[in-house]
Amino acid sequence: MLSRQRYITLSLELHLFFARIMKEHSIFLEAGFTPKNSKLSKEADEYKIQFEKLLLDTIKISEGRNIEAVLNSGEVFTKYTLNAEKKTQYYTGININSKLTLMEQELKCKDKNDTDNKTVKCVKQLNNRGIKLIDGLIDLKRRILDGMLCCELFTVNYPLLIEHIIREAKLYCSYIKLLENGEDIEDYNNSSIRKTELFWDEIMMEHTLFIRGLLDPSENKLIDTSDKFADDYNELIKKTSNMTDMKMSSITNETLIETTKLKEFKEAGVGGIIDCKIKSIILPLLADHVLREANHYIRLLNNCKKLLV
Repeated sequence: MLSRQRYITLSLELHLFFARIMKEHSIFLEAGFTPKNSKLSKEADEYKIQFEKLLLDTIKISEGRNIEAVLNSGEVFTKYTLNAEKKTQYYTGININSKLTLMEQELKCKDKNDTDNKTVKCVKQLNNRGIKLIDGLIDLKRRILDGMLCCELFTVNYPLLIEHIIREAKLYCSYIKLLENGEDIEDYNNSSIRKTELFWDEIMMEHTLFIRGLLDPSENKLIDTSDKFADDYNELIKKTSNMTDMKMSSITNETLIETTKLKEFKEAGVGGIIDCKIKSIILPLLADHVLREANHYIRLLNNCKKLLV
């Protein structure tokens, strides 16, 4: 049974990462519409606002709690996040609440262990709000995807990207529901490790495909590097799908090494895009977004690796 303290900590860590991811999905959707789809644009903007509110409330409750590992992982914010937000707002005209990033940077990690009924109730309310918001955003994403696939809607976002962000939203929602059922979402066994790696390997592979497709055709070296990463993750997916318990440790380690390399590639990319040294149509916030997801995966892989020793 999940302790109250563990329930609170895991819930807050989950929202600090995923609520930001969802609000950025909303921004990317909004930025991709043409003037004809102003209603969908407004709907996406409203989800951005609601996830910003969810994130704000999460930050307030997180103050003083022992969430140092998550904050230090680079999955909540990076050294580029603030500039990426400001540049993306400048390019798109979409309002982005950068005060949230400043608040996250100033979070103090102590040993606040209050698990009183009031705190538990506040966290449960966050989780219930999260589920409702995610369900609504998934519905919006599905309507967009359906419109694209039947050629009734145009957006600059790839259909695969919409499918990609639907899968991430479903994962977020499933984790909240597990926590509400008293389950520890980071209590790994061989089956859950395999499932986690297969999910995030596919996410990482698709990131490299999106990067390749959004780079200017003249960026040959970066395109070739992206293709190589896509091939490498495709091979990792095959290995992970067929791995035995005996091989799990070595494949997890191989995945960690590959994802660390990808993180370094993404980090160089964020800096290059913000400094206008890379020719692309990649929003700075999208570049930072995929970097944070790589950082998140690295933390999960390190946790899995400890269990497999």
